[in-house]
Parts: sequence; C-alpha cells; structure tokens
Amino acid sequence: MTSTPLFRAARLALVALIAISALLPLAWMLIAGFKGKNEVLRSPFQFFPEIWIVDNYASILQDPQFLMAMGVTFLGAVIFTVLSLTVNSFAAYAFARLDFRGKRFWWLYCITPMFIPAMAILLTSFVVVSNLGMLNTLAVLIIPGVAAAAQMFFIRQFYLNMPVAIEEAALIDGASRWKIFTTIFLPQSQGPFVVVGVASYLAYWNAYVWPILTIQDPNLFQIMQYLGNFRSDRGNEWGLLMAGSTLAALPTIALLLVFQRYIVNGVRLAGMK
Repeated sequence: MTSTPLFRAARLALVALIAISALLPLAWMLIAGFKGKNEVLRSPFQFFPEIWIVDNYASILQDPQFLMAMGVTFLGAVIFTVLSLTVNSFAAYAFARLDFRGKRFWWLYCITPMFIPAMAILLTSFVVVSNLGMLNTLAVLIIPGVAAAAQMFFIRQFYLNMPVAIEEAALIDGASRWKIFTTIFLPQSQGPFVVVGVASYLAYWNAYVWPILTIQDPNLFQIMQYLGNFRSDRGNEWGLLMAGSTLAALPTIALLLVFQRYIVNGVRLAGMK
C-alpha cells in the first residue's frame, strides 16, 4: 500500500510526539540540576531556572561517595556483563545444539523464571545469599543474576537459526564441540551479544531493590542506592540530586548511542528463521 503525504505527516507527528514524551523527563532532570535547592519543586512550576547555577554539578563531582558509587557500579556492571555473556552463551549453545537426557525438561526449568515476577523470589534469594555469607560483598550483586533466562533464550534463538551443515562439516573434520563453539559460533554472535551485553549492563546499573537489601557497606553502595539514600541524608537538596541523577544517566545514554545500530541488527538477526 502506497503511503499518502497526509499519512506520512501523521506518522511523523506521532513519532515526534513519542520522542518528545520520552525525552522531556530527561531534559527536565538535566535542567533541574541547574536550579537552586528550593526552586526545583516551586509552585507554580517553572521548567527553566531563573538563574542558572552550575554549583550542583561541581559539588556532586567533588563528592567522594558519589565518585565511589559510580566507580564500584561501573566495575560491577562490566564484570556482570562479561560473566552473563559467558554463562548464557554456553547454556544457549548446549540447549540449541547438543542432545542430552532430559534436555526438554531442563530447558523448561531454565526459562521458567521468565514467567515469575522477580519480587516473588526476592525473599528466597535473600535467605540463600545470607546463608552463603555473601552479604556486603560485590559477589552478591553479580553472581545471583548472571544466569538469566531471557538472555539465554535470546542467544539460543540465534544459535537455532545457524546452518546445521557448517557444524556437521566441522564434526566430520574432527573438530571438538569446544572448537566449534569458539571458532564458528562465537565469531558470528556479535549481534545477539551486543543486545544481551547492553541489557545485562543496564540491568546491573539500574538495579535498586537488590542492592539496598544486600549492601550496607557505604564503600560498596551502587549508584542507584546512593541516589536513593540521597534525600534522607541531605534533606531537600533537589538540585544536587538532579545533577547526580543526570551524571549517573550519562554512561547508559552513551552506551545506547554507541550500540543502537548493533542492537537493532542483533534483534533482527535473532528473530530471523
């Protein structure tokens, strides 16, 4: 069906409306960081400050706890992403290409958590890590979430779509399963790996409930945990909080801007049959 100029204009207007709706809260947060502490929630509402103040951004960048939280969160997110890609790609390859007893049962067992709300197993998970002595360690933020059903499912779909003939030819030539995985599957996994890697990184970076349950040591505070405690620790310094929130969002925004093209291609490749 050929689209008319009126239809294209309506579609463009709808896209612009969605884009503005999505970016408006981010723009307000950025601008609120330039307001005084009593100006952010002033009534009647003013989008722009009367006087632009840069002290909020300068002050938050000089806060050692903020810098510590950013550094610890970045370190944890990188480790979490690498482990997530490793564990989930191994499992995805096994479920996509190997035959073993009980494979169907174990696959259903692995993807069942996709259909269970995370809050429903939060208390059980806390009891487990508490009994293992993992509280107040970086490991408690990383290990419990490394094996993720959604990431495993996504990579498995990509591996299922890869030609079987390539793998059979390698087996006939005497290649081991490990060699097939590392020399054939891994080099072609860039698309789904970018999608899974970005999703894992964002999940770790934006985590809030789990860190406040398991971390009490200020040296291990995650950035969302730090910002969540900001109001109780520093009263109504809303401008400072908005400045910190803006700076905390910059790494994730940069990540999405750099990998947006790879994310789209990765989703498309994983969905091809």
